[in-house]
Amino acid sequence: MPKPTKGPRFGGSPAHQRIILANLATQLFQHGKITTTEAKAKRVQPLADRLISKAKRGDLHNRRLVLQTVKDPAVVRILFNDIAPAVAEREGGYTRITKIGPRKGDNAPMAVIEVITESVEDSRKAKAKGAGKPVAKKAEPKAAAKKAPAKKAAVEEAPAEVVEETPAEVVEETAAEVVAEEAKDEQA
Repeated sequence: MPKPTKGPRFGGSPAHQRIILANLATQLFQHGKITTTEAKAKRVQPLADRLISKAKRGDLHNRRLVLQTVKDPAVVRILFNDIAPAVAEREGGYTRITKIGPRKGDNAPMAVIEVITESVEDSRKAKAKGAGKPVAKKAEPKAAAKKAPAKKAAVEEAPAEVVEETPAEVVEETAAEVVAEEAKDEQA
């Protein structure tokens, strides 16, 4: 007895669903990335990963298996000649889904699914660089904010110490001068 596949059903019948997923996978390999709904992106991702794994093997049998799903021979050539060598070092996770927010017309959640062609080493370096930079950037403004009040406090304390060391008569004269200057500023 045929049972429905797991996840959302597209198109009503299992045959129509297979066609929709095959077309999505074909467009993904042809263009490198596509914009679709989140549900369709989540459903096409395992299919695309399986097809890329078959393309990595590269033999005639796997090429014919891929041709059963992807009907366009030009796209199969792209998959076997361009995409498979680019992801040869990866052991899985050949595609990435990025959510981009709701669609304007019907508020359907949209996503971009793309083939990851960068090498594993490049992505590890980017993660290492990316992980180190934001932490340092976030820590520096906080540290600078903490240091700045400390400097101001030190500056404020320094004149107070200087005032204490000077004789009381000089302090009274400077205070009187400050009051006189403020009065002039208010009049002007």
